[in-house]
Amino acid sequence: MTDRSLVHVAFYAALIAALGLVPPVAIPLMGGVPITAQTLGVMLAGVMLGPVRGALAVLLFLFLVALGAPFLSGGRGGWGVFMTPSVGFLIGFPVGAFVAGWIMRATSDMNILAAAAISAAIGGIVVVYAFGVPGVAIMAGLSLPKAAIASVIYIPGDLVKVVLAALITQTVARGLPGAVLSRKSGGVNDKIFD
Repeated sequence: MTDRSLVHVAFYAALIAALGLVPPVAIPLMGGVPITAQTLGVMLAGVMLGPVRGALAVLLFLFLVALGAPFLSGGRGGWGVFMTPSVGFLIGFPVGAFVAGWIMRATSDMNILAAAAISAAIGGIVVVYAFGVPGVAIMAGLSLPKAAIASVIYIPGDLVKVVLAALITQTVARGLPGAVLSRKSGGVNDKIFD
């Protein structure tokens, strides 16, 4: 991985941490799993960086959280956060970023706004929820159907994040096309790390 790739990974890890400054909204129905802005960062990491770099950015963020950095929304950090109903969502973050980046790469012939929206929705909602809902069910002692029904409350906010991710990606692509690394290809590093 090049120095430049490391900078991109670190930048998006920092972006996800910065989005943790937005105060969370706790939802009692889901064992206290909060609504946060951080899934927007997960979506952007995948859509902008591509699958591997996007997933690495999220893994770096989670590594720092595990070390105790209070980067999760509400100032949470440390190993304890991985023992809460949020654990499934946290595990789903890097997988969601990877899938978003992979879809963004696979849809390179599509309009960037539409491709970013589809990528962010599938990676940032479908994939993250595929891990998050079972995590809530296990950690909060809910049945899987009950956890799935309760998670519907998160969907409108996540759809807003999908729209924001798509608009941000389109804006960046217009002003600085080289910054949308998920759309670049050609070099050895791109083949290995995108």
